[in-house]
Amino acid sequence: MFFYEKLLIAVLNALAFGSESCVEEEHFSVRRSYVECTRIDADRVLDILRRDGPGFDAKRALSELEIKVSWLLVREVFTGILRNINEENKTRCAKLGFKFFMWSDQQGNYKHTGNSYHLLMKIFAECEEFRAMWKLADEMVEKGFHTTAQTFNILICTCGEAGLAMNVVERFIRSKTFNFRPYKNSYNAILHSLLVLHQYKLIEWVYQHMLEERHSPDVLTYNVILYAKCRLGKAPEFHRLLDEMLSCGIFPDFHTYNILLHVYGKTNNPVAALDLLNAMKEASIDPTVLHYTTLIDGLGRAGNLLGCQYFFDEMIKAGCIPDVVCYTVMITGYIMNGELEKAREMFEDMIVNGQLPNVFTYNSMIRGLCMAGKFEEACSMLKEMESRGCNPNFHVYRTLVRNLRNAGKLSEAHENRSLFEPPLKLVHLLGQFGRLSEFYPCTDH
Repeated sequence: MFFYEKLLIAVLNALAFGSESCVEEEHFSVRRSYVECTRIDADRVLDILRRDGPGFDAKRALSELEIKVSWLLVREVFTGILRNINEENKTRCAKLGFKFFMWSDQQGNYKHTGNSYHLLMKIFAECEEFRAMWKLADEMVEKGFHTTAQTFNILICTCGEAGLAMNVVERFIRSKTFNFRPYKNSYNAILHSLLVLHQYKLIEWVYQHMLEERHSPDVLTYNVILYAKCRLGKAPEFHRLLDEMLSCGIFPDFHTYNILLHVYGKTNNPVAALDLLNAMKEASIDPTVLHYTTLIDGLGRAGNLLGCQYFFDEMIKAGCIPDVVCYTVMITGYIMNGELEKAREMFEDMIVNGQLPNVFTYNSMIRGLCMAGKFEEACSMLKEMESRGCNPNFHVYRTLVRNLRNAGKLSEAHENRSLFEPPLKLVHLLGQFGRLSEFYPCTDH
C-alpha cells in the first residue's frame, strides 16, 4: 500500500474518533514509517549495485525488487554511493550511479528532478568523471531544468585552472536558463557562490566583468568584493571601494559592519572599532555577539589581549550574552599569546555561565596545555571531553599526538591504549578517503 493511501486511512480512522491530535500523531507515525521503509529499500538497491558485474544483471534484479521509485529513494541511494567513494572504487561508483539514474528514470510514475541531476553530478565530480558531469549538465538544460547556484557550485568546484573557471562563470552569466533567485541578478548569485568557495581572485574578475556590462552593484555586491579585497590583503582598494559604496548612497548593513570590524581587529585598531560600534548604534543597528566576536578574534590574532577583554566586557554591558563561539575565540586568543591561566579562567567561566565547551574549545585548551608541557592534564582533558559527550575529532588527536611526539612523550602515551583507541577509528576513516598522510607523519607508527 502506498504512503498516501496509508495516510488517508490513518486520517479517516483518527477523524472517526474525533481527535485532531490523533490525526497529527498518525500523520507523523506514517511519515516516519515511510521514510524508514524507503531507507530499507535504498539499502536493498545499494546491495544489488554492489553485486553488479559479469554474469549479474543489476537492472533486472532492481526491477524484481518491485519497489516504488521516489525522489527520497533516489536521494538515499545517491547519498549512499557518495558516502562510499574512495580512490580505488571511484570509476565503479560513477558507473553504478549512472546505471541507477538510467534505470530509475524508466520506472513508471517517476521522473528525475533538478536535485537528482545535481546528486549524480556530485558523484561524477567526486569520481573525477568531469566529461560525464558536463554532459549531464547539458542534458539537464536540454530537459528544461533551470540551472541554479547549486549547479554553478558543483561545476566551479571542479575547475582547477583559472581559465576554465572563467569559462564556467561566463557560461552562467550569459545563460538564459540560470535561475539566480533570490539574488538580484546572476552576478550576485555567482559572487556569493565564489565567496563560499574562497575564490577571491575570481571574485575580482567577476566584479570587473559586472561593471563592464554596466550592472549596478548593491550592498550584497559590495560586501562580497570588500571581503575578497580584505582576504587578498589589498587595503587601499578595500578603502576605495568602501568610499565608493558610501558615495553611491548605499548604506552599510549587518554584514558590512562585520567585515569592517574584522579589518579593524586584524589591523589592531581598537579606537576605530569603538567608533564603528557607536556608529552602528546611531544607525539603529545594534551590535550582536557575532560583531563583537569578529572584532575580538581579530584583536586576539594581533596580540591585543587587553583589547579583547575590553570589548568582551563591553559586549556583556550592552546586554549581549557571549556564546560558545565567543568564549572559544577568547580562549584561543589567550592560548596563542601564551596566557594559559587566563584561558583556564575563561574556560571555567563559560561552564559556570551555562556554555558547554565544544570540540574547538577543547582543542585550544589541549594545545595550550601541551605548549606549557602539561601533558598529563592535556590527556585528562581529552578524557573529560569524552565524558561530557563531546567527541574529539581528528584535529584534537593530531594536536595532542604532535605535541607528545615533539616532547618525546609519545611512547608514554601509548602505554594508555584506551586513550588511542578512537584515533585508530579515525585513521581507518582517513584511509578510506586517501588522507592517511595527514595523521601518520604525526606518529611513530
